[in-house]
Amino acid sequence: MRRRLINSTLAVVLVVIAVFGVSLVIVETRTISNSAQESIDSEALRLISVVESRLLEDERISSALLSQQITSKRYALIKIPGRPPLEVGKRPTGSVISSTAEGEHGEQVTVEESRSAVTREVGRTLMIIGAVALLAIVSAVLLAVRQANKLTSPLTDLAETAERLGSGDPRPRHKRYGVPELDRVADVLDASAERIARMLTAERRLAADASHQLRTPLTALSMRIEEISVTDDPDTVKEEANIALTQVERLTDVVERLLTNARDPRTGSAVVFDLDEVVKQQVEEWRPAYRSAGRAIVRSGKQGLRAVGTPGAVAQVLAALIENSLMHGGGTVALRTRVTGNQVVIEVTDEGPGVPSDLGARIFERTISGRNSTGIGLAVARDLAEADGGRLELLQQQPAVFALFLSRVALKRKEPERPVR
Repeated sequence: MRRRLINSTLAVVLVVIAVFGVSLVIVETRTISNSAQESIDSEALRLISVVESRLLEDERISSALLSQQITSKRYALIKIPGRPPLEVGKRPTGSVISSTAEGEHGEQVTVEESRSAVTREVGRTLMIIGAVALLAIVSAVLLAVRQANKLTSPLTDLAETAERLGSGDPRPRHKRYGVPELDRVADVLDASAERIARMLTAERRLAADASHQLRTPLTALSMRIEEISVTDDPDTVKEEANIALTQVERLTDVVERLLTNARDPRTGSAVVFDLDEVVKQQVEEWRPAYRSAGRAIVRSGKQGLRAVGTPGAVAQVLAALIENSLMHGGGTVALRTRVTGNQVVIEVTDEGPGVPSDLGARIFERTISGRNSTGIGLAVARDLAEADGGRLELLQQQPAVFALFLSRVALKRKEPERPVR
């Protein structure tokens, strides 16, 4: 493309120079020739008038006297009836420009000049025109190269950006080139890069959330299957099998919720549910794990509470908090329910060292962890709480007290206003 731009620009300039240059040469050549001829004619007329005036006054006419009346490097032949012809200057050879003037009494003056003077003048003019044309060509080439660089370099950059997007690097370049059309393409590529980056981030986040949210039900299911495998009591087997089925249903609910959030994160399924059942389920589910760690998990607070939310999501939030206390806390873990205003609060606390002071304000950020863990459990838990209109907060750092706030009253949908008749 660079070569084509330079060649096309140069071709246009050459055509313009050829058309206007040839015309200018023709016009200038004719102008110089006509000017030389007019000068010769004027010289002949002036010389014949001098001759006539001296004849009328009966004055002497000589070559020396007439040489003062003629331009140097020109030749004049004066013929007067009854007198020998007079010559002024040296007669030129070769091609000449001549002019003859006659007087009223038969006098005749012929003035000649070598055409080489005209040729030299035409040559100087052609050299000037050629120099201007050469300067125009050089300027055109430089301008064409500059324009080609201005167009081809951005296109190369845009091609590299598109290739980078195709290879999985969605970083926008935010580079503009001062050409509206190319800047528009750059805007579109940057916007596409930002969309691709958001999509990749969402996919990675979904994968991380899925792995974290599925781990807890799978762990609980694994513990129930282990209980079944080590017992011979049919009643225990039946009880553990029912609990395992409950875990399978919870696992299915987690998968459906992940798929729903992947399609539309704003979609919610909040309902009014019995909070005691969810808290009791979590306590019973995690009691074996705490017993194995030599610790205890208890519940307290107000009973018979109902809250608005998704039971599966609330269970996942509580599971994340309980698991966090199991991994990072110490002593007895307590789940306490209470009421504040029109909200239900579930507090999860333990007797461990609590949250480090430098992590208190960032504990809910992704990849933030006090130990070698994924650092996404609390971030996922907060997202789940906020999806149904609740919120998850750290009320106290030492010992750690996490609180899940849920509404006690379901929000009514706003009905459209009816027109007044």
